[in-house]
Amino acid sequence: MADRPYVLLSCAISLDGCLDDASPDRLVLSDAADLDRVDGERAGVDAILVGGNTIRRDDPRLLIRSAARQEERRGRGLPAQPLKAAITATGDLDPAARFFTTGDAPKVVYAPPSATPDLRRTLDGRAEVVEAGPWPGELAGVLPGVLSDLAGRGVRRLMVEGGGRVLTAFLTSGLADELQVVVAPFFVGDAEAPRFALPGSYPYGPGRPLRLRDARRIGDLVLLDYRADDRAWLEKAVELSRSCPPSDTAFSVGAVIVDADGAEIASGYSRETDPLDHAEEVALAKVRHGDPRLRGATLYTSLEPCSARASRPRTCTELILSAGIPRVVFAWREPSIFVDGTGAETLRAAGRTVIEVPELAESVREVNAHLLGT
Repeated sequence: MADRPYVLLSCAISLDGCLDDASPDRLVLSDAADLDRVDGERAGVDAILVGGNTIRRDDPRLLIRSAARQEERRGRGLPAQPLKAAITATGDLDPAARFFTTGDAPKVVYAPPSATPDLRRTLDGRAEVVEAGPWPGELAGVLPGVLSDLAGRGVRRLMVEGGGRVLTAFLTSGLADELQVVVAPFFVGDAEAPRFALPGSYPYGPGRPLRLRDARRIGDLVLLDYRADDRAWLEKAVELSRSCPPSDTAFSVGAVIVDADGAEIASGYSRETDPLDHAEEVALAKVRHGDPRLRGATLYTSLEPCSARASRPRTCTELILSAGIPRVVFAWREPSIFVDGTGAETLRAAGRTVIEVPELAESVREVNAHLLGT
């Protein structure tokens, strides 16, 4: 199971960046064609998440509307509707809201410890309430736990549909893999209107921009589809693994270390300079000990870092922890061919952010097919 799901953020905004206006009635920013596109995106995910304010303000159903798409999901052995999830800081949710009363899919609400007891009584029989805590001052602080819980429920792909506070939390915490923004051809012009991106410290600045995957016209609307750079760097790590000298007793792995501004610090691959080399240790050996950039860096590796090895005294997991790298992204869990790996769990227990991108696992398996008997 992935450490967290793939996270797709989806929203529609006005030309001046508003998600809605300040009136009691919801402002519709999408047209019929775009709403159908969103329906198709919903059909491709395991869960849809919104914030409590979105439930109160918009009263969304969060359902796949197309009967054909529902049937196609059933044909793949999936429930007709994705799981519905919500995050609330206050616990102020109406059990009569359509989020709770429509659709047969499971519903789960994440709330702080202070709000959980009352909310469980309020939503009894309508949704499972999960204590997300301890709840820090910022919503971004609870997101890793929420995503881990969703992953444990079998959610591999999550769609986040708002509101602005929730979208901002995912973006500022670097937990968004993809951002789909539809821009409507008008201005709202209201200072009280809810905004898409709130003030915050975003990792996607001029030195580390999002990557434009697609730009598409939908009538007078425009869809902008951006990807975070995690996938691009991880693809480079996988490509590096193809340079490894052959071995019948060790995996072929590539690794890249990237600083907080999105600049490459170092890279390496297994057996690059010595038959005993692991990719992560090769990359780390190219960086000066104590380099301050490592404190905000991400290490991308095609295979989960090793947590046990006989060839050298220190595992790659230990080297990563010693270097102070706070974030690790990998494509494939280490199979138990040589050892039973627990690198991801060890790093997480030490407070590191660990992200698995299973969409690239097949490429890593292909590089190591000779070890798998395939």
